Amino acid sequence: QVQLVESGGGLVQPGGSLRLSCATNGSIRGIATMGWYRQAPGKQRELVASVTFTGGISYADSVKGRFTLSRDNAKNTMYLQMNSLKPEDTALYYCNMNTVSHQYWGQGTQVTVSS
Repeated sequence: QVQLVESGGGLVQPGGSLRLSCATNGSIRGIATMGWYRQAPGKQRELVASVTFTGGISYADSVKGRFTLSRDNAKNTMYLQMNSLKPEDTALYYCNMNTVSHQYWGQGTQVTVSS
């Protein structure tokens, strides 16, 4: 029933910026954590950034200082501001929201960083 809808992916030059958005088409009760994952060709899906309902944010070492996660709990929305993008950031990015009993995933949005 509940779906996560992502937007904001695209093709950018190295050093450029993108802002990803994730929104729900319904209400998810009791969200414990929210986060962004990415998967590059031939690699495992990895956690990029996550946030708890109380606001604690964690980042992968590879994106610290460049990416910023933000959220709007009232609307169950989440954003990922990506600055100083590098070719190694190229991946399919997924939105994830978790309650104690369920995991919700977006369809993925492609981010490509290339000259």
